[in-house]
Amino acid sequence: MSLIHVVPLIFLAAHICWCLQPKINYREKEKQVLDQILGPASYDARIRPSGINGTDGPAIVRVNLFVRSIATISDIKMEYSVQLTFREQWTDERLKFNDFGGKIKYLTLTESNRVWMPDLFFSNEKEGHFHNIIMPNVYIRIFPHGAVLYSIRISLTLSCPMNLKLYPLDRQICSLRMASYGWTTDDLVFLWKDGDPVQVVKNLHLPRFTLEKFLTDYCNSKTNTGEYSCLKVDLLFKREFSYYLIQIYIPCCMLVIVSWVSFWLDQSAVPARVSLGVTTLLTMATQTSGINASLPPVSYTKAIDVWTGVCLTFVFGALLEFALVNYASRSDMHRDNMQKQRRQCELEHGAQIESDLLEDGGTTFAMAWNFQKPLVRRPGEPLARDKIRQCEIHMQQPQRPNCCKTWLSKFPTRSKRIDVISRITFPLVFALFNLTYWSTYLFREDSDVVVG
Repeated sequence: MSLIHVVPLIFLAAHICWCLQPKINYREKEKQVLDQILGPASYDARIRPSGINGTDGPAIVRVNLFVRSIATISDIKMEYSVQLTFREQWTDERLKFNDFGGKIKYLTLTESNRVWMPDLFFSNEKEGHFHNIIMPNVYIRIFPHGAVLYSIRISLTLSCPMNLKLYPLDRQICSLRMASYGWTTDDLVFLWKDGDPVQVVKNLHLPRFTLEKFLTDYCNSKTNTGEYSCLKVDLLFKREFSYYLIQIYIPCCMLVIVSWVSFWLDQSAVPARVSLGVTTLLTMATQTSGINASLPPVSYTKAIDVWTGVCLTFVFGALLEFALVNYASRSDMHRDNMQKQRRQCELEHGAQIESDLLEDGGTTFAMAWNFQKPLVRRPGEPLARDKIRQCEIHMQQPQRPNCCKTWLSKFPTRSKRIDVISRITFPLVFALFNLTYWSTYLFREDSDVVVG
């Protein structure tokens, strides 16, 4: 028989032998491997793994995070809520096993107490819980070369100390701190995973903030009992200003402008001007109270406090302006009445003197009196006072015309002048305040940002 006929027969026999062999149940092999590597005789979960290359150095645990969502950022409580997938990776040479030629890629566990676990905790955590719907969202994968991957989904409420001096034009840094509770750096060291240790979901939406960037760093701490390994990730949030522009700044500007309407009302319209001033003042005070109710009571002045305080001052100033106008109006009326009475008295006094002279001295003496009267300076004579005023006018040096005085002279009463001046002064001062306010807070560096 030739070689050409023998080779196919050999392959056929080999195929028949392979088919006749019983199939291996690798799920059963996984059970045997787990019983072998996790048996009480070969593994103790209380003992930490060895260091790199089986040395007696510290166990190295690499950490990475996937931020699934950020629910709320509370200014009052100074905290934020985050849901994330937390992963740890380390090597435990006691867990090496035979992968049967690559048939078993890894073993999966759902009970974390079966293997040694790093004692990591979140140092700035307020509240937290695991997710158990439908099954506990946790798994442990053991790879053939002894690597262990621990993954769990958790929700945390973390403290975030904030500096609100620039509120609502501020940026806040909220941190997520993870540290070892009992193992010192001689036994356990946490490191960020190489490459991309922190990942954030792409469609992350926050109601009043924007996540600008995040930074990873180390925060090892030393205490009386030793030095402990610590990791942290800083999340930089920028507050969305459009909400506050629509809800706070524009309404406050409108209230201030409405308070200026009283400058254009007649000074005799007392009920209208009073009701307008009091209404705008109460509305502005209510607006300020509502803003402060949504913020914690802090000991420093915030940017929003400056804005509402100045707006409240302008509204209150418009109300005080009407009080001044009302006082000036009554003063003008009193002055006009006094002038009328003085003129009437002068006329009556001059007529009485002339009648007395005509009765006593006759026509000749009256003519002498009339001839001497321009030369005699008597306090009650209007003609002598007019002559003196004319002399004073001729003796005064000519002055340059003042535009402001010329313009104000068109308004005869002081009350009207106050209203006209207020129509110009209030908007100019408010515009100057806006220029100063926005140039100060918009272009100010965030040097007061607190790392939470």
